[in-house]
Amino acid sequence: MTHEPVIDRSTRWPYADGELGEFSYSRFDHPTGVAAERALGSLDGGQALLFASGMAAATAAVLGLAKPGRTIALGEGCYYGTTKLFELLAPWGVRFVQFDQAGPPPDGADLVWIEIPGNPLLTVPDLEAAAAHPAPVVCDTTAATPVLCRPLEHGVDVVLHSVTKYLGGHHDTLLGALVCRDAERYAALRAVRMQTGAIASPDAAWLLLRSLKTLELRVLRQSESALELARRLAAHPRVVRVRYPGLGPDPLAARYMHGGFGGLLSFDVADADAARRVETSTRLIANATSLGGVDTTIEGRFRWEGDRIPPGLLRLSVGIEDVEALWADLEQALAKA
Repeated sequence: MTHEPVIDRSTRWPYADGELGEFSYSRFDHPTGVAAERALGSLDGGQALLFASGMAAATAAVLGLAKPGRTIALGEGCYYGTTKLFELLAPWGVRFVQFDQAGPPPDGADLVWIEIPGNPLLTVPDLEAAAAHPAPVVCDTTAATPVLCRPLEHGVDVVLHSVTKYLGGHHDTLLGALVCRDAERYAALRAVRMQTGAIASPDAAWLLLRSLKTLELRVLRQSESALELARRLAAHPRVVRVRYPGLGPDPLAARYMHGGFGGLLSFDVADADAARRVETSTRLIANATSLGGVDTTIEGRFRWEGDRIPPGLLRLSVGIEDVEALWADLEQALAKA
């Protein structure tokens, strides 16, 4: 018989004979968080650290793995918020250059940052080419999850998750994670978390434990539906382009992603006005930001990302609803494009 983990909301625990026990102060660690970290670490094949959000985890990775004046090589098409974080940290000496993540990172980089698949352009990195670079490698695996890809097994040093998305899976958990395969690097990142106070709350950690029980079921269902919708969108006369790793021959996706290609896809319509008409015309599909939940969402990304993406690009995060119902909603919305 299994028991639900208890949410321990304590902020301090007494010393034992004047000595610190396993837990002393919740900014360092707490029981619910450690239980969730062990569960996630087991899935990814490393040691996990939970943070208050995905961006808190990304910030800790920069502070723990880079130094002022060093250069970060960032895969083109990776999450927009990552570029904004690096720009924010520029006054502290953070520099970055972008590169085609389907190939090797540039020489001279001191930290390599890639994403599988990239959000929202769905590019797939060459994990082994990145791992062959002498610099440490961070791979954002938010959209793939460990169900479909385990980058640590391909030589990546640190995996990043916005747990808010697929790992949380219900649009109710703000949470981030880093997973390491090296004990020394884990200790350095844990020290950053402790000193910055970016640890996740016990309640968020408990919600992750809840969600991990259904993670594989959800991700496989979302992947299956996303592939079917991508195929139908590719044949629709109002759709200019569909981006999804499972649609065409993508050798990198086939090499590194197993069991499916995820629930995230993007497609282009004629222009920004057409995209606005589509996203505001859906009925079942929510016109909302974020992704990875059991409910399908659609969003025009040009409002956030500007010229780095086509004006008509729509990001579709496929949930677990009936695929025919989703397609009927997309069809009637596309009729207004």
